[in-house]
Amino acid sequence: MGKHSEHLVWDWNGTLLDDIHAVIEATNASFAEIGLEPITLERYRDLYCVPVPRFYERLMGRLPSDAEWAVMDEVFHRHYWQRADACGLAAGAAELLARRQAAGRTQSLLSLAPHEHLIPIVRRHGIEARFTRVDGRIGGSHTGKAEHMVRHLAALEGIEADRIVVIGDAVDDAVAAHHVGARAVLYSGGSHSTASLRLAGVPVVDTLAEAVLVAEELLA
Repeated sequence: MGKHSEHLVWDWNGTLLDDIHAVIEATNASFAEIGLEPITLERYRDLYCVPVPRFYERLMGRLPSDAEWAVMDEVFHRHYWQRADACGLAAGAAELLARRQAAGRTQSLLSLAPHEHLIPIVRRHGIEARFTRVDGRIGGSHTGKAEHMVRHLAALEGIEADRIVVIGDAVDDAVAAHHVGARAVLYSGGSHSTASLRLAGVPVVDTLAEAVLVAEELLA
């Protein structure tokens, strides 16, 4: 791959994986355990942010302590992973990935899902071979994606950051892209409301097909 190669970095949860309803169910199940009131999808999308402890700060009016966060994180993920296998790919995702691969265009996957959980679920959906690289989170879940993006791009040999577009469903995806000098397109079908996504100052779209078209225009 030469320096003029174009490349997409896909997010997983809420982008390629249509799991927002599983996230809401897991969030409310975990809230019931830790004494918080249930949340609607609309309110979740308005308040959600990364790093995730900031989301709890918006709900509680204060940041959780380290001990509280450890409990919150464990309880949520226990409920989420009980539901994750029932989630399908977003509409058109499998076809988009296959079409790009067939056209000789490269793409990779970077997620804040734990790496040891990410790899098996990507394989179960039969799409691992579509990517040049698949990376999940290594380490704690209290930070955003920026430093993980640095690690991911360092492994994508021969691709310059200005030839990369990140496609995700969170403002943090745009922050991570900016951190490494890449561009971003944000998808409204996941964790954020359209209004909150627009605050990132990057293109916002309603379908993954649109996301790919806009990304290709940015790289033209």
